[in-house]
Amino acid sequence: MRSARPADATALEALSRPFARSGALRERPLSLYAADAADFLVVEADDGTLDGCLGVSLHPADPDAGRGPAGVLYNFCVAPRSQGRGVGDALLRAALTEADARSLHALFTATTGGGALFLRHGFAPTAAELAPRAWAQSLDPARNSRVLARSL
Repeated sequence: MRSARPADATALEALSRPFARSGALRERPLSLYAADAADFLVVEADDGTLDGCLGVSLHPADPDAGRGPAGVLYNFCVAPRSQGRGVGDALLRAALTEADARSLHALFTATTGGGALFLRHGFAPTAAELAPRAWAQSLDPARNSRVLARSL
């Protein structure tokens, strides 16, 4: 497990591409992976390819809404060859540890699936209005995503 680097952008995009094509993830250009590489935690296979990734974006406190700093988990995917091996669980645990170290008050995510892994880690359905405003406003209503949150 490590933080991604800008040089990982091509691998991040390649890992994410099949999930974006299936509709499970939003489509993101390679340039965005390069610009936001520091957001990502990655699990690297012995051959240097990526087994999984999870983006963690940080959002400042919103005193007007009475909210402390929060994080948003995004672009969470695990290579098919590594699914069922604990890679997703390890990525999510690392994100929770990072959120705690950064004194975040909550973590949010949106999923088009059931979100079972998030639910097992203490996330619960919530209203998008309780999430960081800029992120909540960027959600595509056509995707029918369910917003989940975990207080820290």
